[in-house]
Amino acid sequence: MITKSPLSTASGIPVADDQNSLSAGRRGPLLLQDFHLVEKLQHFNRERIPERVVHAKGSGAYGTFTVTQSLSPYTKAKLFNEVGKKTETFVRFSTVGGERGSADTVRDPRGFAVKFYTEEGNWDLVGNNTPVFFIKDPVKFPDFVHTQKRDPGTNLKSPTMMFDFWSKAPESLHQVTMLFGDRGIPDGYRHMDGFGSHTYSLINHTGERFYVKWHLKTRQGIKNLSQEVALRLCGDDPDYAQRDLYSAIESGDYPQWDVFIQIATEPALANWETRTGWNPFDLTKVWPHADFPLLRVGLLELNRNPANYHAEVEQAAFSPANVVPGMGYSPDKMLQGRLFAYHDAQLYRVGTNHQHLPVNAPRCPFHNFQRDGAMAGSNGGAGANYHNVHARGTSPSGLGHGEPGLPLIGHAGRYDGRGQEDDYQQAGNLFRLMDAQEKQRLFDNLAGPLSQVPEEILHRQLGLFQKVDPLYAAGVCAALTKRGVHAHYVRNSGFELNADATSFA
Repeated sequence: MITKSPLSTASGIPVADDQNSLSAGRRGPLLLQDFHLVEKLQHFNRERIPERVVHAKGSGAYGTFTVTQSLSPYTKAKLFNEVGKKTETFVRFSTVGGERGSADTVRDPRGFAVKFYTEEGNWDLVGNNTPVFFIKDPVKFPDFVHTQKRDPGTNLKSPTMMFDFWSKAPESLHQVTMLFGDRGIPDGYRHMDGFGSHTYSLINHTGERFYVKWHLKTRQGIKNLSQEVALRLCGDDPDYAQRDLYSAIESGDYPQWDVFIQIATEPALANWETRTGWNPFDLTKVWPHADFPLLRVGLLELNRNPANYHAEVEQAAFSPANVVPGMGYSPDKMLQGRLFAYHDAQLYRVGTNHQHLPVNAPRCPFHNFQRDGAMAGSNGGAGANYHNVHARGTSPSGLGHGEPGLPLIGHAGRYDGRGQEDDYQQAGNLFRLMDAQEKQRLFDNLAGPLSQVPEEILHRQLGLFQKVDPLYAAGVCAALTKRGVHAHYVRNSGFELNADATSFA
């Protein structure tokens, strides 16, 4: 909508003419004293803040979270203490690997980040549309993301880079199977689930700790795009997901998600790990629902579109480090890395005072002694810029909000679990849950990029699929054969197919 307000400079000075620059004569050179022209061009040159390295293409909306099940036995966090209690939220959805101008219908995980403006501060639940991830140690994250970006020589996306990484990282198999399955391309953002993915913790009034995983189940029903439809939309409507979300909310068709948790005590997780051999804090693993049932705790509804995309979506800043009293973290290594990385990214991308921006600012009173820096919108006035030291001490206990200390054991060092940890069974369980048609789509989706990689990488990746389930590798081989890719290769690789192309000889 075009405003009819009088035009002024950013300092409020009226602008007499926005159509003609100040010049020396009708055809003469322009004058530097035309401050309106200078200010306009200077601001234009600085309109773009640094793009997110990941999750660059995104959409957002405001909404409410309503409690349907009190969590008072498990947490003292006030937002969960009463059935019917409502908390304002802001949600940002995104693709992960593409640039801001890329299509939002590509095969890619989707970000699902929720900011809860609670009475005790902001809680950020920062997750994806999948319950697991490709890696379990944050030291691999920059390398992994580089393989999903552009080749430094060709500036093109590279299946070779992607599968060179994945074929050497068996821990990625679970997420790769999800990514190339039907849910790898959601039909917009309204028709997908969300997950906190990591293991977090809740702490109750008596100081008991419970570990939890967060699930958000769409009430719109799961819908996905086929590879063919998604590719067509990349050209016809590359902003399909953005348009769908905005239009639905604008028309009053408010999307909703039921919010669930899986919850476990520390002894229960220890017993489960002993029985299964799976690390409950491993981001490449799920907690099976049969062992840890879902408990419905609330309803998330999105009901208001942002008024300005840049101010409210592009500048929205999330961090999993933002938890309120009664909530906490876990020994999940990926989570531990993200506790630092997300806030650090916002400091670089938006600035040291990014929490002052309206979309990021808490709705409750806040006070600290952080001062100055660029864009210090709330800078403490004439108040002190340091905290008084208590001569007698503060008698701290636990981690600071009444939760017990986290026991840590072991010698400091770098530990490599490869060869000792199971990276295949859960991926195989997921594969075996698929019906025949979904398996065939998985095979075909994988055959596309795998047909473009060197034989060495293809051999490694097929070897991993073989360990997940022999039919998995056989199906991918058959799909590659249909493409005329590897008839000679299969003979040389040791993966010999039966005549029916459904199993290995």
